[in-house]
Amino acid sequence: MKKILILSAWQDVNIGDIAHTPGMLHVLEKYIPDAEIILWAWTPLKPDIEAMIKRRFPKIKVVTGSIREDGIADNQDLEAAINWCDFLLHGSGPMLVAQDHVKGFIEKTGKPYGVFGITYDGNSYFNETLSKAEFIYFRDSVSLYRAYEEGITCNDMQFGPDAAFAFDIENSEKAINFLNKNGLESGKFVCCIGRYRFTPFWDIKPNIAFNQEQNEFNEMHKKHDHIPLQKAIIKIVRELGMKVLLCPEDMSQMDLEKEQIYSPLPEDVKPFVVCKHDFWLPDEALGVYKRSAGLFGNEMHSPILCIGNGIPALICRYKEVTTKGYMWQDIGLGEWLFNLDVEDEVLSIPYAVTKMLTESERSLRMTASAMRFVEDNYREMAAKLQSYI
Repeated sequence: MKKILILSAWQDVNIGDIAHTPGMLHVLEKYIPDAEIILWAWTPLKPDIEAMIKRRFPKIKVVTGSIREDGIADNQDLEAAINWCDFLLHGSGPMLVAQDHVKGFIEKTGKPYGVFGITYDGNSYFNETLSKAEFIYFRDSVSLYRAYEEGITCNDMQFGPDAAFAFDIENSEKAINFLNKNGLESGKFVCCIGRYRFTPFWDIKPNIAFNQEQNEFNEMHKKHDHIPLQKAIIKIVRELGMKVLLCPEDMSQMDLEKEQIYSPLPEDVKPFVVCKHDFWLPDEALGVYKRSAGLFGNEMHSPILCIGNGIPALICRYKEVTTKGYMWQDIGLGEWLFNLDVEDEVLSIPYAVTKMLTESERSLRMTASAMRFVEDNYREMAAKLQSYI
């Protein structure tokens, strides 16, 4: 029996971070079906998130905690899981999130570890631990090239997609109830997501200090970053006769979208725009996305959930959200990637959104082609992991 300890579950205020873990479990279920897996949750799972995961993966065992400086885990369940496993797999995410946990694992056990689908920003803090990995898959090619430039010495570094493409847990009942309540018909509405340049964690997570500099930067850019989304919505409503759903990827976005997208809209457009006023888990979000005609906006992981489930999606990025957006180029969707720091690209966004929607057959072919590429990569990533266990 192949025994894999997955280190994942980074935070619970963002549906993308929530989706990483079940996406990774799906990849391993599909390509290494005889593996035995324990999930080491970096952040303890909230009851509703754990219930969602166990509804799809009922046999998964979850442990939490960390390794102390003396090399001993801080609880018996984690100690047993570390002793039991053959391999530690760090899940996809914005960086080597669990650097300290990985370092402790290596020093304690000497067992092999690898990394699936992360971004790397050149921070040398991670270099020593990354260099000790058996393999590293970077979720965007910019990170891969940077790793070589910065001297990371892992012998096997390649591009490998974010695990959230494989997220497949759908709460169709909750999604359909929401759509019916808000007059949204399947295939006749589009999803849109706004975003601050820096996530205001001080507003949505406990014990996070207010960051004056980041807050001022957010305030400076929020109008600019949402004008192209407004213009796209106006075109969608007036020219295509479709409705638009403003929906959140993290807990800060409901108020932002109402302020910066909905409120400035012309009065004739507003009746055709629905605001989601509360946060949701990715299973409900996926149920809604799968019934939409497409998605666009300033976030990354809702588009990933869409592409992974056959729905076209366009993303707008900027330097503050790392280089992860470039994975759209890597998987063949560069036509749907826009940089909000480049004004010529900003002007093109409303037209690109309506083109994605009006040329629906072409958009579906592009989406399917991108997902075939992702699946080919998942297959190779799983084969690499299997060679070590």
